[in-house]
Amino acid sequence: MTIVAALIFISACSSSKKIQKSAWQPFKEIKFISEYVVPNGAQFKGTTVGGLSGIDYDIKRDQYYLICDDPSAINPTRFYTAKILIGENGIDSVLFTEVDTLLNKEGKPFANIRKDRIHSADAEALRYDPTRDEMIWSSEGQRVINDSTRDLQNPSIIIADRLGKYKDSFALPANMKIQTEEKGPRHNSVFEGLSFDEDYSHVFVNVEEPLYEDGSKAGTGDSTAVIHILKFNRKLKQCVAQFAYEIGAVPYPANPPSAFKINGVPDILYLGDDKFIVIERAFSTGRIPTDVKIYLADAADAEDVLNIPSLKDKQPLRLIKKQLLLDMNNSLGLDIFNIEGVCFGPKLSNGNRSLLLVTDNNFNAKEKTQFFLFEVLP
Repeated sequence: MTIVAALIFISACSSSKKIQKSAWQPFKEIKFISEYVVPNGAQFKGTTVGGLSGIDYDIKRDQYYLICDDPSAINPTRFYTAKILIGENGIDSVLFTEVDTLLNKEGKPFANIRKDRIHSADAEALRYDPTRDEMIWSSEGQRVINDSTRDLQNPSIIIADRLGKYKDSFALPANMKIQTEEKGPRHNSVFEGLSFDEDYSHVFVNVEEPLYEDGSKAGTGDSTAVIHILKFNRKLKQCVAQFAYEIGAVPYPANPPSAFKINGVPDILYLGDDKFIVIERAFSTGRIPTDVKIYLADAADAEDVLNIPSLKDKQPLRLIKKQLLLDMNNSLGLDIFNIEGVCFGPKLSNGNRSLLLVTDNNFNAKEKTQFFLFEVLP
């Protein structure tokens, strides 16, 4: 077991009919309890379980919602409902109880990306809003440009009912729209994480990697990169602020050196008092595990960069502050794969709150669908 120290304030990402805005409880440590692995290729109701890219807990129904990033290439774009059974020694089992297809504006399943890229959905994050009994989920869109292709599709933040039926969407600020020139979001690096504030009046969404105009992607060595965390008014469905967060370097070089490598933010979790949990997930070709660090981020004094056209040309005076909470690879003694989702779960038998993380196995036989359980110590 590993104990990680940090003094932070939390609220449940869990759901209830009555939301108490000031229900923050201080804690200073989280303790790793257990890992649970879902077998690769597991089948549920005619679908292949994998690609789990976001997780949220519904306290009223004591169940979890897990979005899948399969762009209808294997099965229709979807999310799962699951029970996660927790015993004295950790996670006993993960039981999938339902799978629902996410529907487009026309009320139909999204297109198979292999046949119709710009009408597909690259689903990445999902949260449940108990005050409205609705889901909000994100899609990264498409930016594929080559000699023969101009596939451009804006990212999206979609409101759906609890069964995945489309209801509405949020308006995009100009800097989040896909462009043919190297401005705006990069392909496959857009709306990765999503979280509500304490009273479900705002939605925070993060971009995984820097926008083109904000500078280079994260590299190795002393490289740094800056991403946006956006604040949307839930009622207006409009972006009201943006903040800059600096991600660290890619910790290991790729092999060969020209191969793919990345460090980005796959999910965030609002804690209250303008604080977040932020996951940084790095991968380098030639290395089996991913490298995952969990940070406490404090946006209380961060500058609003909504109207700054380029964070490279005009660096913000005040970034979001961050403090390392946990280096999963160096602390747990396990191979860590592609962490993509985080949420608070139910109270444990001793009365302390649980924290859960989930990995996206990319439907790759060499990767794992992992669930990690932590205890929050007061």
